Amino acid sequence: MVKELLHKLMPVISNDDINHVHAIIKEGVLGNHYRRDQYGINPTVRNLRTALLVAENIAPDRSMTIATLLYNLVRNNFISEDRVVTEFGNDVAKIVRGLIKVSQLYQRQAAVRNENFQKLLLTFADDIRVIIIMIVDRLGLMREINHHPNEVFVHDISAESRYLYAPLAHRLGLYKIKSELEDMSLKYLNRKVYSQIAEKLSETKERRDSYVVDFIAPIKQALTEAGLNFEIKGRTKSINSIWNKMKKKDIDLNGMYDLFAIRIILDTPREKEKKECWIAYSIVTDIYIANPSRHKDWITIPKSNGYESLHITVKGPEDKWVEVQIRTKRMDEIAERGLAAHWKYKGIKSEGDLDSWMNNVGEVLEAGSIGQNELVRGMNMNLYDKEVFVFTPKGDLFQLPQGSSILDFAFAIHTRVGSTCTGGKVDGKNQKLNYKLKSGDTVEITTASTQTPRQDWLNYVVTSKARNKIRQAVNEARVRQADMARELVQRRFKNRKIELDEGTMAKLTKKLGYKTITDFYVDINEGHLDVNTVVERYERLVDSLNDNGGKSGGSAESFVLQNVKEETSPDDILVIGNNVKGINYKLSKCCNPIMGDRIMGFIASDGAIKVHKVECGNLKHLTSKYPYRLIKSTWSGKIGAQFGVTIKVVGKDDIGIVSNITSVINKSPETALRNISISSQQGTFEGFLVVGIPSISVLDDLMKKILSLKGVKNVERVNN
Repeated sequence: MVKELLHKLMPVISNDDINHVHAIIKEGVLGNHYRRDQYGINPTVRNLRTALLVAENIAPDRSMTIATLLYNLVRNNFISEDRVVTEFGNDVAKIVRGLIKVSQLYQRQAAVRNENFQKLLLTFADDIRVIIIMIVDRLGLMREINHHPNEVFVHDISAESRYLYAPLAHRLGLYKIKSELEDMSLKYLNRKVYSQIAEKLSETKERRDSYVVDFIAPIKQALTEAGLNFEIKGRTKSINSIWNKMKKKDIDLNGMYDLFAIRIILDTPREKEKKECWIAYSIVTDIYIANPSRHKDWITIPKSNGYESLHITVKGPEDKWVEVQIRTKRMDEIAERGLAAHWKYKGIKSEGDLDSWMNNVGEVLEAGSIGQNELVRGMNMNLYDKEVFVFTPKGDLFQLPQGSSILDFAFAIHTRVGSTCTGGKVDGKNQKLNYKLKSGDTVEITTASTQTPRQDWLNYVVTSKARNKIRQAVNEARVRQADMARELVQRRFKNRKIELDEGTMAKLTKKLGYKTITDFYVDINEGHLDVNTVVERYERLVDSLNDNGGKSGGSAESFVLQNVKEETSPDDILVIGNNVKGINYKLSKCCNPIMGDRIMGFIASDGAIKVHKVECGNLKHLTSKYPYRLIKSTWSGKIGAQFGVTIKVVGKDDIGIVSNITSVINKSPETALRNISISSQQGTFEGFLVVGIPSISVLDDLMKKILSLKGVKNVERVNN
């Protein structure tokens, strides 16, 4: 093995390097730093085998070879990374560093099956050569464990090779390694199936080879007669791909489509490529019947990675299906090796570009030249620089956006965990909520039952889930706070024997500078606004409305005052009608009476008569203090004017609810919308509408129509 490796490395590594590495390894072995692992695998032999496989399957490379042979000694602290830099250079040290980082990930065994583990692996590697070494190392290990006594170990290594390393090899274009890994995985995981297929293929090999000769004979003759320059290759599918197709199609080996494939490679100038490919296509389909459902045209529209080929499946002799691939020599080179122009990687813009980039790397490796190997060395591995990958203590792996905090991670685990999060332990160290996570961190969330989301948490998170859950929790908490404060205010008003009017309270909140009634009540709950101050300001506002508000009739054309004396008697009555002049009256804005309401007049200190609804809370308050100023009042005849009435509408928050309500109001010739104020919270719509109404009967009819609208839950008249 050593001689083979030295022979492969002769063009790229000096004798000084060879002697130096040999001396370090020998010293490490003598110092017992190359101990067998728990499964009896000798690391010295394993590393030598990996280095040889890299040289054979990829390309001889100084840095990859030295790093492969020495990284275990660095990981075991026998030699330092600084020494590697000094004695072998930064390039070798970079690969060693990457190998150590990715090997540390295997301490979280539970995460290896996670679909994000492959992304984390690529993030940790820093250098694509690290991933290549790991894949090739796994190939060597799989070859070594064929008859290993520890069945659990063999099963785990094989399963991991299937779901992690084979897909990585495929994405890198290392198709030969990928197929061998898959075949060996099937062999170790289901030896019975593997053996059955292998034996069947072995039994039929001679017959299959004879079949291929017979199948291609007429095609060769026809292509030659057409004057085409060509080459024909045949191949049998891998055992694993045969098994997958048997499972997918639920058929046995004898019933399989395209058990083997024929490739026709045309040697033709670029300008004639498409034409001659289609000529070959027509020749094959003239000889054999094609299955149209299995036709794939990647010549007219090539794959994103530049792959071009015509694929057809035809029924050959004995009614057996055979896949035929038709391509030119140039197309075959692109498929097998690639073009140098493809390798100049300029940066991945999205997750979707990764496969194309990985394929390009694979084509570089397939080419195997030292010059192209230099290009691999410089390839950017910041594939997932917009994400971080974080472990739980149990080894579960989460993918989060770059800049995510412990709080983001907590909400990613569960909403309840996020809502009660107080911080976390990152790799055993206590960290605050706003700690920014890094790929590979192991995070244990700490919680407290008394913890609840706060508004400032929004400054710590970047994920939409965390932001939405925090906002939702904060809003729910504010609603609860507002409800508690509302009950407190209502109790205080009741103790003071003051009737609370929601319309007047809404005006007070606006005067105090609050945008919403919720903000107002939250401030009361949190102690920023004293409830006694609210009561005092409310009473002053009511007095102000009684003194200055109301709808004045100007010339008093709509009132008639009969038998009004300077000192009223119980028999005095104010009749509201037409054709009266010289009376100073006002409709009280605290209850806003309209035609049809039961009313009562109150003679204010300035001599004006203020008309209230009988059930008005402010009137009751005035009655208790100044009963001698009351004057009975009633309506007489038709007023012929509109009164401003406030209606409160509650319903489901829907985009069409406002237009439906205003449409009902505008359709009535007797009503007019004067003002509208709306708010929505937690999916509930709440609107206050000031409507011009001629009478109580018209108001009742309007409220019934609004209540019948879809989504409306409640309609009530409120005082302004």
